[in-house]
Amino acid sequence: MTIKLVTFDALHTLITPRRPIYVQYSEVFAPFLGVLSPTALQRSFKATLRQMQQDKPAYQGQSGAQGWWSEVIKGTAIGAGADAQAVEASLNRIVPKLLDRFSSREGYKLFDDTLPVLRQLREMNVSTALVSNADARMRLVLTDLEISPFFQPLLLSEEVGVEKPHAEIFQRALKYAALDITTTPNQGVHVGDELRCDYHGAQAAGMQALLMRRPGPDGDGENKEAEEDLRNVEVVPSLWGVLECVREQNADSSVNWGEGYYAKVRSDP
Repeated sequence: MTIKLVTFDALHTLITPRRPIYVQYSEVFAPFLGVLSPTALQRSFKATLRQMQQDKPAYQGQSGAQGWWSEVIKGTAIGAGADAQAVEASLNRIVPKLLDRFSSREGYKLFDDTLPVLRQLREMNVSTALVSNADARMRLVLTDLEISPFFQPLLLSEEVGVEKPHAEIFQRALKYAALDITTTPNQGVHVGDELRCDYHGAQAAGMQALLMRRPGPDGDGENKEAEEDLRNVEVVPSLWGVLECVREQNADSSVNWGEGYYAKVRSDP
C-alpha cells in the first residue's frame, strides 16, 4: 500500500528542548524560589505532568492552557521541595516567563534530521501533517523554527478538543489528506515517541505507525513507559529511518508493515 501521508508528533520527534526542561525550569525558579535539586525537579515535573494529563486531558479547565500549565508549574516546584507560600507568592511572575520561553526557539530546537527529511518527503509528493497533544503555543514554536509550512493540517489537542490516542484526531488528518478513513487509512503512517498515544493510537485509527526511539542523549526525553514491551513494534532510531521506510514501502507496495520488515533500519545515512 502506497504511503500518501506521514503525520508526526512534535516533541521528541521533530523538536527537542534546547536544554532539558528541568534545567530551564530551575533557571526560571531560582530568583524566586532558590536553587532546587535538578533530580527532584525532573522527577516532580514528570509526575505532575502525567497526573494533569490524566485529570484534565486536552487542557480542560476554565483558564485553558495557561491555567493548566500554571498547575503543572506550581506542582513541579512544590514537589521538588520549594516552599509552598513562596511558590504562591511568585507564581504570577514565574508562569509567564516559562510560557514565553517554551513558545519559541528559546526553549526548543529542531533535531538535525527534521528539516532535511521533511524536504525529501515533499519532493516525493508525500503529504506531511502534525498531530500533537500540545497546546496552541506549538504553532508559535514551529513558526519560529521555520517548519510550520510543511504541515497540512497542523492539529493540536487544545484546539481540536481531543487528544491522542483517540482515533478522531488521526482521522481528521486523514480526511484533510483526502484519505478514506474506512477503506484507505493505511495509506497514512504516524510517527511519534509514545507507545500508547502515538503508536497504538494510530494503529487503532487504521493507520500504520512507527515508534521513535533515538539512541543516546537525543532519546532521553522520549515518553518511555516502564517495562514497555516493544516486541512486534516497528521502531525507528531517527527520521532518516522514517524516510527509508516510506521509500521502501512506496517502491514495493506488497510490503507488509508490522512484521519487522523495517527492523533493519537502524542508522542514519
